[in-house]
Amino acid sequence: MIPAGTPILLDTNILIYLARGGAASERLEARFGLRSRPLTPWISVVTVGEMLAFAERNSWGRRRVDAMQQLISELVVVDIRTDAVLHAYAAVDTHMTRAGTRMDQQNDVWIAATASAMGAVLLTTDRDFDPLHPTHLKREWIDPQSLS
Repeated sequence: MIPAGTPILLDTNILIYLARGGAASERLEARFGLRSRPLTPWISVVTVGEMLAFAERNSWGRRRVDAMQQLISELVVVDIRTDAVLHAYAAVDTHMTRAGTRMDQQNDVWIAATASAMGAVLLTTDRDFDPLHPTHLKREWIDPQSLS
């Protein structure tokens, strides 16, 4: 359980579940109360780009893209061009390099840095963030099987 006053940053995979709607979206809402939280959930601007690319790669139609953009407009988009995020990026990347671990995507480093810099709990179904928890960021891992 994430306390109501704690900021949440949604990973791209969570936003995909929410954008698709259906049972997975309902389970996320029921478990985390994303729409009813006193603090509107956040996403990294990197997630916006990933969502647009995902929609294009998967040939989402205009109606689905409009629904996705509506969802994004209801969230707080965090820019990565701040000193806090840039320094967090350097710390996360250095930690992963020294540990001999790489994330599957460089975009995940930006998302982790955004969560870290903002003091937000990262909501994700991605295990790539595990080596960063809890020293560089707080993350709440959701088993994708629990959403189906």
